[in-house]
Amino acid sequence: MRARVAVFVAVTAAYCAQLLTASAAADDGTVAMREAGKHFQRAVSLYGEADYRAALVEFRRAYAGSPHVSVLYNIGETQYQLQDYAAALTTFERYLAESGAADPHRAEVESNVETLRARVGHISVVTIPSGADVTVDDQAAGRTPIDRPLLVSIGHRKVVATIPGRSPVTKYVDVATDDNLSLTLQLQDATAPVRTPLPALALAPASEPSHAGATWRIVGWTTTGVLAAGALTMGLLADKASSDLSAARNAYPTTAATLNHDASLTSTYSLVADSLAVAAAVVGSITLVSTFAASGDRAPDRTARVVIGPGSARLDVTF
Repeated sequence: MRARVAVFVAVTAAYCAQLLTASAAADDGTVAMREAGKHFQRAVSLYGEADYRAALVEFRRAYAGSPHVSVLYNIGETQYQLQDYAAALTTFERYLAESGAADPHRAEVESNVETLRARVGHISVVTIPSGADVTVDDQAAGRTPIDRPLLVSIGHRKVVATIPGRSPVTKYVDVATDDNLSLTLQLQDATAPVRTPLPALALAPASEPSHAGATWRIVGWTTTGVLAAGALTMGLLADKASSDLSAARNAYPTTAATLNHDASLTSTYSLVADSLAVAAAVVGSITLVSTFAASGDRAPDRTARVVIGPGSARLDVTF
């Protein structure tokens, strides 16, 4: 690691010297050179702080303003630190192609290249239809048809294909060293509804009483009994409150508060008794109808079946 940092610093110093020489020797493009120098210095600071993603952005901006081979080394080193092995390998190979044979850092870069070649694989991507934009780990990789396999880092890779008017497709693949995988992605028309056949649902034969139905009938009769008992109790309380009210009216002396209290109790008990009686009648009627229906459905040869399909539904009854 110390040797790598030393080489990084040496290449950085060489680039800075090249920028100063170019700025002093030419009037044209001096502003662009200065801007490139600023981006480069920021990149070096960010790299020293281990903020490699931000450093990579600044190094690329510096290279765009002043494309010098030394910056390619810095870009490759930053990609290496980010474990983007495929991108680092591509950058270092470009560095070797553009640097001279006598470059003092060539041996170190060649060693990096050998290491990185053991950390990449390939994916051949085909899309149906063609003309889809492909990304690998959210980085643009090209538009299909792609004439050569994509160089990717080993590991768990995310491949996405997109095309206007169609739903994007995302696939995850595990890539090992020297893998050459093939991946076919079919993009569906986003406007076409996805039709999934619905299964036919068959009801239990009507001759077989439902266990759930029997349970609800038991609950219904129990509830009817409880409501009726409550209505009877409230009726008795209302009758007693009414008797107390009559006695209070005939007593002398009596107070308005006593009369109001007894009248309020009588009215409340009567209202609750009536409500419970109505509820008992309703629940009892529903339960009675359900009981009669269950008894009438016990014909031995009668069955019912509901059939549901795309855009249609029907009830088939067999006697």
